[in-house]
Amino acid sequence: MIRFLARLAPVVTTLIVLALPASAFETRARAAWVYDLSTETLLMSKEAQTPLPPASMSKLMTLNMLFEALRDGRVTLDTQFSVSTRAKNMGGSTMFLNETDRPTVEELIQGIIVLSGNDACVVVAEGLAGTEDNFARLMNDRAAALGMDNSTFANASGWPNPNQRMSMEDLGLLATRLITEFPEYYGYFGQLEFPYDGRAPQNRFNRNPLLKLGIGADGLKTGHTQEAGYGLVGSATQGTRRIVFVITGLASEAERAQEAERIVNWAFRQFAEKTVTEEGHEFARAPVWMGTQTDVGLVAGEDVSLLLPGSQLGTLTAEVVYTGPFVAPIMQGDVLAELVVARDDLPVARIPLVADRTIERGGIVPRLRTAASVLAEQFKNAEALGGAMSDAPAETATQ
Repeated sequence: MIRFLARLAPVVTTLIVLALPASAFETRARAAWVYDLSTETLLMSKEAQTPLPPASMSKLMTLNMLFEALRDGRVTLDTQFSVSTRAKNMGGSTMFLNETDRPTVEELIQGIIVLSGNDACVVVAEGLAGTEDNFARLMNDRAAALGMDNSTFANASGWPNPNQRMSMEDLGLLATRLITEFPEYYGYFGQLEFPYDGRAPQNRFNRNPLLKLGIGADGLKTGHTQEAGYGLVGSATQGTRRIVFVITGLASEAERAQEAERIVNWAFRQFAEKTVTEEGHEFARAPVWMGTQTDVGLVAGEDVSLLLPGSQLGTLTAEVVYTGPFVAPIMQGDVLAELVVARDDLPVARIPLVADRTIERGGIVPRLRTAASVLAEQFKNAEALGGAMSDAPAETATQ
């Protein structure tokens, strides 16, 4: 393994002074997960892999199942579902559906997102799978397929149940999926109210406390039960960046709103996305054996931007790491090395470096040159070993 220290050019000309270092942020949430989707950077993880009661935040999985049915053509936004007595009798947040209703899929989406309707979730579950128990089994199968390893489902609504558990990381990954895989439906999450048939004027408003604050928030779902406390799966955009976050275990609606706003402000103000290198920039040269040329440039294959904490918005130190020398032939663009960039309180960034040119395998002269180089290196190593042995103290034999 060969390492070269490299210096990256300053990434900004104007330094933004931030109030706190990244490591100083401490959330009051029992568990939390914060992710910069634009740069795929994890910003915070607090008990994020612990399965916890998700309350209505688990409705995101019901919506995922419904969005997949829309994508597969099993239903359309105009498809009507029937309402069972069981769905009608659901307590908690509700659309106030009854057995004579035939709500459309679009109305049910809005009923779940804006009104947090438990009845709407049961209608969807029964409409797609016959019974809610069958639907829960499908949810578990789909969660496993999506890599949500710390989630289990017993119902479609998040109604308290010891087998209804999700980790904050799984909720975050699910929210990220809804944003990236189903952009055509994501706009519903920012809808402020849904006065379904005028039945529930007191329950027509979206519970997400961030939507009206002008901080770029546009989704996703709140949750609350006595066991879970107050939680929120949220997302916001500012400039070219989007963050996704999950918090749970807050003591009140007010504390949930305050903590969610704090996290959004921290994520956007404490970190900045900066270009650290441009395509073609050379960071090092590496030796090449048996080629028409004796070395190759290790360059960035594309423009690279990284998310950086405020403490590192100046010059970065990085390492070029590769195993060499390389043996020809080498094609231009072959990945030969990586630039390893350390970031305060964030995962190490690894940027692939590629060959700056094609180097063909040489004829007899390059091969002889390589052989001579190898022999010289072996002789040097042997000489060094011999010298070390001659300098060693003699052992005294004993009887």
